[in-house]
Amino acid sequence: MFTLTNASRRRDAYKLLQKNFKKSDPRVLNKHLLQDSSMQKARNLLKQARFALTLLAILIIIFLATGYHPRAGRLSWFLEVVPAFIGILILIFTYKKFPLSNWIYGAVFLHTLILVYGGYYTYAQTPLGNYFKDLLDLSRNHYDRIGHFALGFFPVFIIKEVLLRKTKLQRDGWFYFIVFSIVLAIAAFWELIEWWTSLVVAPGVGQAYLGTQGDIWDAHWDMLLAVIGAIISLSLFSKKHDDSMKKVTQAA
Repeated sequence: MFTLTNASRRRDAYKLLQKNFKKSDPRVLNKHLLQDSSMQKARNLLKQARFALTLLAILIIIFLATGYHPRAGRLSWFLEVVPAFIGILILIFTYKKFPLSNWIYGAVFLHTLILVYGGYYTYAQTPLGNYFKDLLDLSRNHYDRIGHFALGFFPVFIIKEVLLRKTKLQRDGWFYFIVFSIVLAIAAFWELIEWWTSLVVAPGVGQAYLGTQGDIWDAHWDMLLAVIGAIISLSLFSKKHDDSMKKVTQAA
Protein backbone atom coordinates (compact mmCIF):
# COMPACT_ATOMS: atom_id res chain seq x y z
CA MET A 1 0.00 0.00 0.00
CA PHE A 2 1.55 3.28 -1.10
CA THR A 3 1.29 6.74 0.39
CA LEU A 4 0.52 9.72 -1.82
CA THR A 5 4.23 10.50 -1.91
CA ASN A 6 5.14 7.02 -3.10
CA ALA A 7 2.35 7.07 -5.71
CA SER A 8 3.65 10.39 -7.02
CA ARG A 9 7.16 8.96 -7.26
CA ARG A 10 5.85 6.00 -9.22
CA ARG A 11 4.12 8.26 -11.73
CA ASP A 12 7.23 10.42 -12.16
CA ALA A 13 9.39 7.32 -12.60
CA TYR A 14 6.97 5.92 -15.18
CA LYS A 15 7.03 9.14 -17.22
CA LEU A 16 10.83 9.26 -17.08
CA LEU A 17 11.12 5.68 -18.25
CA GLN A 18 8.70 6.34 -21.09
CA LYS A 19 10.99 9.09 -22.34
CA ASN A 20 14.01 6.81 -22.19
CA PHE A 21 12.31 3.96 -24.06
CA LYS A 22 11.08 4.87 -27.54
CA LYS A 23 9.19 1.60 -27.77
CA SER A 24 8.01 1.30 -24.25
CA ASP A 25 7.65 -2.30 -23.17
CA PRO A 26 5.20 -2.38 -20.22
CA ARG A 27 7.01 -5.39 -18.76
CA VAL A 28 10.30 -3.49 -18.70
CA LEU A 29 8.66 -0.43 -17.19
CA ASN A 30 6.93 -2.46 -14.50
CA LYS A 31 10.20 -4.20 -13.65
CA HIS A 32 11.93 -0.86 -13.09
CA LEU A 33 8.99 0.47 -11.10
CA LEU A 34 9.00 -2.59 -8.85
CA GLN A 35 12.73 -2.18 -8.28
CA ASP A 36 12.20 1.46 -7.37
CA SER A 37 9.39 0.51 -5.02
CA SER A 38 11.50 -2.19 -3.34
CA MET A 39 14.40 0.22 -2.84
CA GLN A 40 12.07 2.80 -1.32
CA LYS A 41 10.65 0.23 1.07
CA ALA A 42 14.16 -0.84 2.05
CA ARG A 43 15.15 2.78 2.77
CA ASN A 44 12.02 3.33 4.86
CA LEU A 45 12.59 0.14 6.86
CA LEU A 46 16.23 1.08 7.44
CA LYS A 47 15.14 4.46 8.74
CA GLN A 48 12.69 2.74 11.09
CA ALA A 49 15.36 0.26 12.17
CA ARG A 50 17.87 2.91 13.28
CA PHE A 51 15.80 3.78 16.33
CA ALA A 52 15.43 0.14 17.36
CA LEU A 53 19.12 -0.58 16.78
CA THR A 54 20.13 2.41 18.89
CA LEU A 55 17.98 1.20 21.78
CA LEU A 56 19.36 -2.34 21.37
CA ALA A 57 22.95 -1.07 21.56
CA ILE A 58 22.16 0.83 24.77
CA LEU A 59 20.51 -2.25 26.30
CA ILE A 60 23.50 -4.45 25.48
CA ILE A 61 25.76 -2.03 27.37
CA ILE A 62 23.34 -1.99 30.32
CA PHE A 63 23.13 -5.80 30.37
CA LEU A 64 26.91 -6.11 30.44
CA ALA A 65 27.31 -3.45 33.13
CA THR A 66 24.61 -4.75 35.48
CA GLY A 67 25.15 -8.46 34.86
CA TYR A 68 28.85 -8.40 35.69
CA HIS A 69 28.41 -8.12 39.46
CA PRO A 70 24.76 -7.50 40.46
CA ARG A 71 24.08 -6.98 44.15
CA ALA A 72 21.31 -9.57 44.05
CA GLY A 73 23.65 -12.18 42.60
CA ARG A 74 23.92 -13.30 39.01
CA LEU A 75 21.29 -16.03 39.25
CA SER A 76 18.64 -13.69 40.64
CA TRP A 77 19.57 -11.02 38.08
CA PHE A 78 19.35 -13.54 35.25
CA LEU A 79 15.95 -14.85 36.35
CA GLU A 80 14.53 -11.32 36.41
CA VAL A 81 16.06 -10.26 33.11
CA VAL A 82 15.67 -13.43 31.02
CA PRO A 83 12.08 -12.54 29.96
CA ALA A 84 13.48 -9.37 28.40
CA PHE A 85 16.19 -11.41 26.63
CA ILE A 86 13.57 -13.72 25.15
CA GLY A 87 11.30 -10.85 24.09
CA ILE A 88 14.14 -8.94 22.44
CA LEU A 89 15.31 -12.04 20.54
CA ILE A 90 11.78 -12.59 19.23
CA LEU A 91 11.61 -8.97 18.05
CA ILE A 92 14.98 -9.32 16.31
CA PHE A 93 14.13 -12.55 14.48
CA THR A 94 10.70 -11.33 13.38
CA TYR A 95 11.78 -7.83 12.35
CA LYS A 96 12.32 -8.59 8.67
CA LYS A 97 8.89 -10.12 8.16
CA PHE A 98 6.94 -8.13 10.73
CA PRO A 99 8.58 -4.91 11.94
CA LEU A 100 6.70 -3.24 14.74
CA SER A 101 6.28 0.46 15.35
CA ASN A 102 8.99 2.51 17.02
CA TRP A 103 6.53 3.10 19.85
CA ILE A 104 6.72 -0.62 20.62
CA TYR A 105 10.52 -0.65 20.65
CA GLY A 106 10.53 2.35 22.97
CA ALA A 107 8.05 0.60 25.28
CA VAL A 108 10.14 -2.58 25.32
CA PHE A 109 13.24 -0.52 26.13
CA LEU A 110 11.61 1.18 29.12
CA HIS A 111 10.09 -2.07 30.38
CA THR A 112 13.48 -3.75 30.17
CA LEU A 113 15.05 -1.00 32.27
CA ILE A 114 12.49 -1.68 35.00
CA LEU A 115 13.30 -5.40 34.90
CA VAL A 116 17.06 -4.81 34.97
CA TYR A 117 16.84 -2.41 37.91
CA GLY A 118 14.75 -4.89 39.89
CA GLY A 119 17.05 -7.75 38.93
CA TYR A 120 20.18 -5.89 39.96
CA TYR A 121 19.00 -5.28 43.55
CA THR A 122 16.02 -7.71 43.85
CA TYR A 123 12.62 -6.05 43.82
CA ALA A 124 12.34 -6.05 47.63
CA GLN A 125 15.65 -4.17 48.05
CA THR A 126 15.67 -1.53 45.32
CA PRO A 127 16.92 1.85 46.61
CA LEU A 128 14.05 3.64 44.85
CA GLY A 129 11.46 1.48 46.57
CA ASN A 130 13.17 1.82 49.95
CA TYR A 131 13.32 5.60 49.54
CA PHE A 132 9.55 5.86 49.08
CA LYS A 133 9.00 3.27 51.80
CA ASP A 134 10.78 5.53 54.31
CA LEU A 135 9.40 8.76 52.87
CA LEU A 136 5.77 7.66 52.95
CA ASP A 137 6.11 5.33 55.97
CA LEU A 138 4.99 2.31 53.94
CA SER A 139 4.93 -1.24 55.24
CA ARG A 140 6.98 -2.66 52.35
CA ASN A 141 9.12 -1.84 49.32
CA HIS A 142 6.59 -1.35 46.53
CA TYR A 143 8.95 -1.52 43.55
CA ASP A 144 7.52 -4.99 42.88
CA ARG A 145 4.15 -3.30 42.32
CA ILE A 146 5.74 -1.00 39.76
CA GLY A 147 7.13 -4.03 37.94
CA HIS A 148 3.74 -5.69 37.67
CA PHE A 149 2.03 -2.42 36.74
CA ALA A 150 4.57 -2.18 33.92
CA LEU A 151 3.69 -5.75 32.85
CA GLY A 152 0.39 -4.31 31.66
CA PHE A 153 1.41 -0.76 30.86
CA PHE A 154 3.98 -1.59 28.15
CA PRO A 155 3.10 -5.00 26.61
CA VAL A 156 -0.49 -3.90 25.96
CA PHE A 157 0.76 -1.96 22.94
CA ILE A 158 2.28 -5.11 21.43
CA ILE A 159 -0.99 -6.97 21.91
CA LYS A 160 -2.98 -4.14 20.36
CA GLU A 161 -0.66 -3.72 17.38
CA VAL A 162 -0.43 -7.42 16.54
CA LEU A 163 -4.20 -7.87 16.72
CA LEU A 164 -4.89 -4.82 14.57
CA ARG A 165 -2.30 -5.67 11.92
CA LYS A 166 -2.64 -9.45 11.82
CA THR A 167 -6.35 -10.05 12.41
CA LYS A 168 -9.64 -8.63 11.13
CA LEU A 169 -10.68 -7.41 14.57
CA GLN A 170 -12.16 -3.92 14.64
CA ARG A 171 -11.75 -1.29 17.35
CA ASP A 172 -14.86 -1.82 19.42
CA GLY A 173 -15.75 -2.90 22.92
CA TRP A 174 -15.01 -6.56 22.22
CA PHE A 175 -11.58 -5.70 20.82
CA TYR A 176 -10.51 -3.97 24.02
CA PHE A 177 -12.08 -6.73 26.11
CA ILE A 178 -9.86 -9.21 24.25
CA VAL A 179 -6.78 -6.99 24.70
CA PHE A 180 -7.28 -6.62 28.44
CA SER A 181 -8.12 -10.32 28.80
CA ILE A 182 -4.78 -11.20 27.18
CA VAL A 183 -3.01 -8.83 29.57
CA LEU A 184 -4.70 -10.53 32.53
CA ALA A 185 -3.79 -13.97 31.13
CA ILE A 186 -0.14 -12.92 30.79
CA ALA A 187 -0.13 -11.51 34.34
CA ALA A 188 -1.62 -14.73 35.71
CA PHE A 189 0.83 -16.89 33.78
CA TRP A 190 3.67 -14.72 35.07
CA GLU A 191 2.61 -15.59 38.63
CA LEU A 192 2.73 -19.28 37.71
CA ILE A 193 6.23 -18.83 36.25
CA GLU A 194 7.40 -17.13 39.45
CA TRP A 195 5.95 -19.98 41.52
CA TRP A 196 7.51 -22.73 39.38
CA THR A 197 10.85 -20.93 39.25
CA SER A 198 11.07 -20.46 43.01
CA LEU A 199 10.14 -24.11 43.64
CA VAL A 200 12.04 -25.96 40.92
CA VAL A 201 14.59 -23.82 39.07
CA ALA A 202 16.12 -21.73 41.84
CA PRO A 203 14.76 -22.56 45.31
CA GLY A 204 17.80 -20.90 46.86
CA VAL A 205 16.68 -17.45 45.70
CA GLY A 206 12.95 -18.17 45.83
CA GLN A 207 11.88 -15.49 48.31
CA ALA A 208 14.11 -12.84 46.75
CA TYR A 209 12.77 -13.71 43.30
CA LEU A 210 9.11 -13.71 44.36
CA GLY A 211 9.38 -10.50 46.37
CA THR A 212 6.12 -11.14 48.25
CA GLN A 213 7.50 -9.60 51.45
CA GLY A 214 4.96 -11.52 53.53
CA ASP A 215 1.90 -10.26 51.63
CA ILE A 216 -0.54 -13.17 51.18
CA TRP A 217 -2.41 -11.17 48.51
CA ASP A 218 0.72 -10.33 46.53
CA ALA A 219 -0.22 -12.39 43.44
CA HIS A 220 -3.72 -10.90 43.38
CA TRP A 221 -2.39 -7.36 43.58
CA ASP A 222 0.13 -8.10 40.83
CA MET A 223 -2.54 -9.30 38.39
CA LEU A 224 -4.85 -6.39 39.18
CA LEU A 225 -2.07 -3.84 38.72
CA ALA A 226 -1.16 -5.29 35.31
CA VAL A 227 -4.73 -4.76 34.09
CA ILE A 228 -4.88 -1.27 35.60
CA GLY A 229 -1.57 -0.44 33.91
CA ALA A 230 -2.92 -1.59 30.54
CA ILE A 231 -6.12 0.47 30.90
CA ILE A 232 -4.23 3.62 31.91
CA SER A 233 -1.65 3.11 29.15
CA LEU A 234 -4.18 2.84 26.33
CA SER A 235 -6.26 5.68 27.77
CA LEU A 236 -3.30 8.05 27.70
CA PHE A 237 -1.16 6.94 24.76
CA SER A 238 -3.30 5.00 22.28
CA LYS A 239 -3.33 7.91 19.80
CA LYS A 240 0.47 8.26 19.96
CA HIS A 241 0.80 4.55 19.32
CA ASP A 242 -1.58 4.79 16.34
CA ASP A 243 0.54 7.54 14.78
CA SER A 244 3.68 5.43 15.18
CA MET A 245 1.89 2.39 13.74
CA LYS A 246 0.93 4.34 10.60
CA LYS A 247 4.57 5.08 9.87
CA VAL A 248 5.67 1.46 9.99
CA THR A 249 2.73 0.21 7.91
CA GLN A 250 3.56 2.82 5.25
CA ALA A 251 7.21 1.79 5.25
CA ALA A 252 6.53 -1.95 5.15
